[in-house]
Amino acid sequence: MQIAMVASEVAPFSKEGGLADVLGSLPAALAGLGERAIVVSPLYRGVREQAERVGRPLEPVADGEFRAPVGDAMVAGRAWKTSLPETDVTFYFLENDRYYDRDGYYTTESNTDYQDNSERFIYFSRGALELLKALQLRPDVIHAHDWHTGLVPIYVRYIYADEFPRTATVFTIHNLAYQGLFWHWDMQLAGLPWSLFNWKMLEYYGNLSFLKAGLVGADVLTTVSKTYAQEIQTEEYGCGMDGVLRERAEDLYGIVNGIDTAEWDPATDPMIPANYSAEDLSGKAECKRALQEDFGLPQREDAPLLGMVCRLVDQKGLDLLEEALPRLMETDLQLVVLGQGEPRYHEFLQAAREEHPRRLGIRLTYDNEAAHRIEAGSDMFLMPSKFEPCGLNQLYSLRYGTVPVVRGTGGLADTVTDCSEDALKDGRATGFVFRRYSPEALVTAVERALRVYADPAAWGRLMLNGMAQDWSWERSAKEYLEVYRAAIRRAAPER
Repeated sequence: MQIAMVASEVAPFSKEGGLADVLGSLPAALAGLGERAIVVSPLYRGVREQAERVGRPLEPVADGEFRAPVGDAMVAGRAWKTSLPETDVTFYFLENDRYYDRDGYYTTESNTDYQDNSERFIYFSRGALELLKALQLRPDVIHAHDWHTGLVPIYVRYIYADEFPRTATVFTIHNLAYQGLFWHWDMQLAGLPWSLFNWKMLEYYGNLSFLKAGLVGADVLTTVSKTYAQEIQTEEYGCGMDGVLRERAEDLYGIVNGIDTAEWDPATDPMIPANYSAEDLSGKAECKRALQEDFGLPQREDAPLLGMVCRLVDQKGLDLLEEALPRLMETDLQLVVLGQGEPRYHEFLQAAREEHPRRLGIRLTYDNEAAHRIEAGSDMFLMPSKFEPCGLNQLYSLRYGTVPVVRGTGGLADTVTDCSEDALKDGRATGFVFRRYSPEALVTAVERALRVYADPAAWGRLMLNGMAQDWSWERSAKEYLEVYRAAIRRAAPER
């Protein structure tokens, strides 16, 4: 099977969120199962430098020049390619400096969307298909990811049907809250017939919705956990698209993301102060001491150390943390927070740090090495998310013997088993889960965790339960193959 993935970011070349991690790992896992996979993504500023940093410099693609229509114009572009060590996956990057040679991928320095995002991702979506044509590739499946590529299934169905007559399309929702809404006249930029601008297709309250295009245009839909697949069919979590998703319920699959078990492995991780494993946990204590030093906290072995690595936004439960923090600081725990986001949460954390300098450490940026050190050095990992399509940090935490404390939503509910007395006895417990979105529920979950932490034998069993879990990409890739086969079966009668 030949699979072409189209996505707006891909690790390690370009990364703003978990989408990039998926695109950096899933194609390689599919190739490991004997399939053929390629990835197409924009050539942002910094991609070339990052490719050289990982020792895989970009090369020009022979026959990689193309022209993609944007409105009445034919916009020229060219493609570059590279691969990663020990994989058969080719990564193609579409070059157009006018669209992609910028400081940010989607937003300006002031965190506002680029005003031409519609045009930028229309060009990317059409450019990806034009590149496949130029390379004479006719994949069995084109797998588009998130709103930036939502038009791809529509293009395959209505504009490029002759070029890709046997190609099935899959569209993955990584986060339904981001929808790509633009004014209706961008239908002309997209080169789509106005007959598609109706409430059953691309129109959403008078706007053109790239996300809805993917939802109605793809043969099969996926999202990144089974619980999230159910949640987004409800009014509470559906972000206005719940009706569309209920109509497509039979074609919607939930597949929990995997993690890169080579990069995220405490036994071999070069970014942490000491390596350790389920067979020998002794190095974790050294990681904890180093983490406390990194964040200017007293080096206390007995103090429970909680870590957080996330965007500092409402979705990640920062409003809960703000309300709960005074009560948490009354306990004997320490907390380190790594991330950046809304200015008000920066101000809250800075003020809290000044008030509790021996309990709270913060770093208001994103730093991959620091993220690894937090996973290795923390005793617990806090994820009080309002919603969480999948989440990756709880999976990293399980692998690192760092017990997750999470709200039971989306992928968090699917991957963390609450530490009830029975679950701890029979080996199922892997963390602490609270359901109600309230500061009281968050504090109660942390207090439960602290009580178990006070029992070293019970806590050791909990750590080892988590470390025994399999959240590798191979597991997820096998599920995606079944979805691809379903998409091909569904597409066959229509194409």
